[in-house]
Amino acid sequence: MKAAAIVSCLTGLANAAAINTKGESPLVVEIAQVGNSEVRASITNTGNAALRVLRTGSILDSVPVEKVRVSQGAEAVPFTGVRLYVHTNNLQNEAFQTIGAKETVEVSWDAAQFHDLSAGGDFNISTVGSLRYAEEGSNKIAGQVVYGSNVLQAKVDGVQAAKVHSTYHAQMAKRVPIQNDCSSSQKTTVNAALGVARTYSQQARSAASAGTKLQEYFKSTSTTTKNTVVDVFNKIATTVVNSGTSGSAKLYCSDVGNFCGNGIVAYTQPAFSATQEYIVLCPYWFQFPARNNICHDADQPYVLIHEATHLIAVKGTDDVCYGYNGCVTSINNAQSLNNADSYALFANAIYANC
Repeated sequence: MKAAAIVSCLTGLANAAAINTKGESPLVVEIAQVGNSEVRASITNTGNAALRVLRTGSILDSVPVEKVRVSQGAEAVPFTGVRLYVHTNNLQNEAFQTIGAKETVEVSWDAAQFHDLSAGGDFNISTVGSLRYAEEGSNKIAGQVVYGSNVLQAKVDGVQAAKVHSTYHAQMAKRVPIQNDCSSSQKTTVNAALGVARTYSQQARSAASAGTKLQEYFKSTSTTTKNTVVDVFNKIATTVVNSGTSGSAKLYCSDVGNFCGNGIVAYTQPAFSATQEYIVLCPYWFQFPARNNICHDADQPYVLIHEATHLIAVKGTDDVCYGYNGCVTSINNAQSLNNADSYALFANAIYANC
């Protein structure tokens, strides 16, 4: 899933409130600037009952996921944190945070850690994402809300932001081993899953080329949508999963970033540098079925496709939201084309004939 950025004159940022597209959640999210590159998010439960919010992979998480999108002119500023795949079955209590009725909780992070703002100057900043929640006393996800904000203009002190960014990534670089660390049995499992993921991707590519299910999963059958989806699955099938564990991106079977846990199945480092993209398969991933034909249900190849779309070499997708209900059913065409789970769900739908 993805982290954040902001700068010194973000005076209007606190007006960026969450948009509840379905009216299913009383949660409202606002962000504000603190200092040069630190961001404070306020999550308010406007309802009359306490809510258990899934912290893992959200703006409440300490893991460097993307919380704000940043661009300078027409160019997006790459996100350099991690993207997670979070499974919501069998979640533990520590994966949640309870927000009482009418209560506001706050969390802060340093935006410059995960976006390179060293150029300084004017940046456009917006936020989009989702919050999943359970009923009090339960760890079962009851719903999710997709939120977004207005686009803001702000100025950055580039020198100060560069120090924050370089310090963080120097620490991250020390965590990554030089070569693949999968055991013999793990390699067998991974290579089998990669082979199935290639089959899923080839089938999805053909279906997209024919326009099948594009309206349902990507909210459009336009030529642009068709070409985008075909290109993503072509790249996955021909470059990412065609060479086993020695494919275009490094793949690890141990937690090199120390992010596994609390429902995290896998994560991707999409843009640490062009040559250091990698995917980590957490222990939880090895518990998933090798393949299944259940609609909108994840198996090992599903997760690989989800994570592969995060790679800059494939699409550099975000984690706007997860799952079919409340995600695919709610987001628009542009969001769908930039959402990792939309591609995984589409591939699953073609394979399972949903």
